[in-house]
Amino acid sequence: MKKQILAYFSIILALTSCDDKPIETIVLPTNLQTVITHSESEEGLVNVTATAYDENYFTIYFEDGEESEKVEDVQGKASHTYRNPGIYTIRIRAHITPDKYIQKIDTVHIDMESNTDENGIPLKGYTTPETYDGYNLVWSDEFDGNKLNENDWNFEIGTGNNGWGNNESQYYLKENLNVSNGFLTITARQQIYNTSNYTSSRITTQNKQSFKYGRVDIRAALPKGQGIWPALWLLGDKITSISWPACGEIDIMELVGGTKPGNSDRVVHGTLHWQHNGNHAEYGNGHALPNGDFSEEFHVFSIIWDDKLIRWYRDDILFSTVDISNISAFHEKFFAIFNVAVGGNWPGYPDETTKFPQRMHVDYIRVFQEN
Repeated sequence: MKKQILAYFSIILALTSCDDKPIETIVLPTNLQTVITHSESEEGLVNVTATAYDENYFTIYFEDGEESEKVEDVQGKASHTYRNPGIYTIRIRAHITPDKYIQKIDTVHIDMESNTDENGIPLKGYTTPETYDGYNLVWSDEFDGNKLNENDWNFEIGTGNNGWGNNESQYYLKENLNVSNGFLTITARQQIYNTSNYTSSRITTQNKQSFKYGRVDIRAALPKGQGIWPALWLLGDKITSISWPACGEIDIMELVGGTKPGNSDRVVHGTLHWQHNGNHAEYGNGHALPNGDFSEEFHVFSIIWDDKLIRWYRDDILFSTVDISNISAFHEKFFAIFNVAVGGNWPGYPDETTKFPQRMHVDYIRVFQEN
């Protein structure tokens, strides 16, 4: 009997001493259950709660076109706000490790009164007239057709070698601008191009359209998010001869997106930059919407500029005035610039809250001068 036991023991030793490692057994989670609810207080908001046995964490994927969102959460809870009606897929995974999981696919039906068209462009918002008493329309672009009018506009490509002076993170490309259905759209993408982590577009009317004094109206719906920096502005024609800030800069609208201190998706800024006694001088004011943010519908950003004052308006609401009587830079011709920057000294940089792509839609720019 002892010899038989000894023989079995020898066999066990031989099996365990071989070079092959034992096969690892992974026990996957089980019983993945999900509950999806619609918020009663916010249109388009969907809440997901997932449970499972023996999981370490969950990932929830909200498929929402180009703005799809992934959420990791130990408790299996996540929310997402859909902006457009439709049927969307939600994928929920219960994980042991990043690549070991079980998955459940659900669909959610979003039924709402759409605020945007099929391209995500807002359907409503403020507008201004095509004529004003005492003024003539001297130049405009309504962005009809299917491409940018290069008789009026230039593309600026690249980074300016220094982030355009602001340590911005984007690379400007032609491909990020589109004209269709009466709108110009600039898209900022999280996309590696050369040494930049983001791409966008920047256009100017330099050497093609410039003007001194008058009323400028620009109707636009703006992008948002931490590190997103759209601007509709004017720069002095003399930039090439006397440089900045001596040439002067008139920022009709800048938005510094996000929720960090000093940033807000519901505040726009109107600012002047010039040179005073050899130094950079600036003055500006911010203006907040009473509710919502500037991505939800169109607004009209305007200045009225004469030989004494520059006044800023949002939807014909006056929010800032500067006396320029003694600032020579603002008595010269200026050209227009549209761009969406990503990152930079003022807004800071995108973070995990920033969703891409982000888009600025422009309906028109109109320049009027007194009769």
